[in-house]
Amino acid sequence: MGDSTVWTLAIAAVTGGTAVLASWVASRGSTRAARIQAETAARSQRAERLRESRRTAYLDLIEQTHRIGELYWEISAELREPASAERAARLDILLDREVAEYAKIRRCARVVELEGPPSAAAAALALQKATGPFYDALRPGTAEGKDCREEFDAAYSPFWKALETFVDAARDAHQTD
Repeated sequence: MGDSTVWTLAIAAVTGGTAVLASWVASRGSTRAARIQAETAARSQRAERLRESRRTAYLDLIEQTHRIGELYWEISAELREPASAERAARLDILLDREVAEYAKIRRCARVVELEGPPSAAAAALALQKATGPFYDALRPGTAEGKDCREEFDAAYSPFWKALETFVDAARDAHQTD
């Protein structure tokens, strides 16, 4: 073989090696870029799922709060009726409904506590606790026949204020997600 053949083979080998090396480097770069893109997409999907689950939890608690609020209005209307055995029986039924609705609002508050963030969880717990004065006022009214209308009606303002506080906390949490 002549000098030109050796040079040609050397240049071909270097060119081929360079091509293989360039291909390998490009492949690693593409693989890394694809992995980063997949991780970014997965993080984005997780964040969106968390945002939606929080939103659902917030809406469920707000809806349940309105349901129990409607029940409280029914109880207030019943408390305005003259005392009688029939009224006492109806109040007992309403008290049972209040306990059942409380269980639902408690569950909703626990879901918000689970989903977070802490500010929304604290507001949800305060909202749940704001139902206590209604029960505390009604229980002696049904058990002992006391007039509990004033104490019961006094619980409305803190209850609705707790709902407003929760809505504000939920909105802030939802907007920062």
